[in-house]
Amino acid sequence: MFGNNKKEANKSKPSMTPTSSGSHSLNSLVKGTMIEGTVKASSDIRIDGTIKGNLHCDSKVIIGPTGLIDGEVRCMNAVIEGKFEGTLHVKELLNIRESAVVNGDVTTSKLVVQPGAVFNVTCTMGDGKRPGSRTNSSGHSSSSKSSSNAKAAKVTGAS
Repeated sequence: MFGNNKKEANKSKPSMTPTSSGSHSLNSLVKGTMIEGTVKASSDIRIDGTIKGNLHCDSKVIIGPTGLIDGEVRCMNAVIEGKFEGTLHVKELLNIRESAVVNGDVTTSKLVVQPGAVFNVTCTMGDGKRPGSRTNSSGHSSSSKSSSNAKAAKVTGAS
């Protein structure tokens, strides 16, 4: 009973060893910082500065209210509160907040656009296949002329 105190005390101390990629680490690019080139991240990344180039993230990308990305982003999930210009590929959920300004091409599975956001994009939903494309019984694909593009749309809320 009393002999285990040292082991339990050691368990409660924070570890000084690097965390694994499975933990909830957050990379951060602060306001006033600008990067030109390619950024690769395996854990979440928050951008409050500027990136001109490519960002490839295995997790979530957060563009804060002062953040700006001009280029290509590939990630699992994204939350945009700042500005984005370019090509955005989100595997799961893209959340566009009311303060966001987004211009370019977007591919995502799920999309949330809050009232007040500016969302001027060509948007492809789902797995990236052409809208209306189906395979018929002979194995050939056919497509309808429907389009899922949302160009120059400003989303506003009722006051």
